Amino acid sequence: MLPSLFISHGSPMLALQPGASGPALKRLAAALPRPKAIVVMSAHWESRELLVSASPAPETWHDFGGFPRELFAVQYPAPGDPALAQRLVELLAADGLPARLDHQRPFDHGTWVPLSLMYPAADIPVVQVSLPSHMGPALQTRIGQALASLRKEGILLIGSGSITHNLSELDWHAGPESIEPWARDFRDWVVDKLATQDEAGLHDYRKQAPHAVRSHPSDEHLLPLYFAYGAGGQFTVAHQGFTLGALGMDIYRFD
Repeated sequence: MLPSLFISHGSPMLALQPGASGPALKRLAAALPRPKAIVVMSAHWESRELLVSASPAPETWHDFGGFPRELFAVQYPAPGDPALAQRLVELLAADGLPARLDHQRPFDHGTWVPLSLMYPAADIPVVQVSLPSHMGPALQTRIGQALASLRKEGILLIGSGSITHNLSELDWHAGPESIEPWARDFRDWVVDKLATQDEAGLHDYRKQAPHAVRSHPSDEHLLPLYFAYGAGGQFTVAHQGFTLGALGMDIYRFD
């Protein structure tokens, strides 16, 4: 059975400058059985209602600006899987989570950037599940739980976001050894709560965690963690690190 994963996808430049995270993602993918398909919840597909991507051939969306031309040339032509998308809708509905298909949704960079490092051949079908971020952590945990059975069928479930995400506090000249103490304190608190399976604490992180609002002025980049947590089991850290002083690059797996 495959694990579920939480991946901190960092800057879009990760696709061209993988740093320490790129090799970690490659090692992780190489250690896993080849997935039959991949389901991703990305921080970059926020929605009011729950949606599932159903395009048979999603485009690669460069949903950002101000980066080098080379980055906009990167394509990730993985196929979609409309049949799997319909099955996701049915699984969600069975758990009281109504969802509908979106036949136009392209791959945002929260999806294609990490997958381009894990599975560069782009030959595994990929389906995205949207992030109803206004509903908070508990709903994302439920969504993960509703889809957890897919792991037994060789389908890889990924939450793609960031363990810390405050772009206004990044130090663009910081080296990889530079870590802001407040960001590390928040990351360590989350890791402890995951390790002790303190679901109530995790769901109430904005009140309980140190520097929660500073680490996540808005919480869309942390919420995919709850999808991976809900879909998985035993927590382990696959990779830890920071870039630009305060942007967490951790990767977690739930077996």
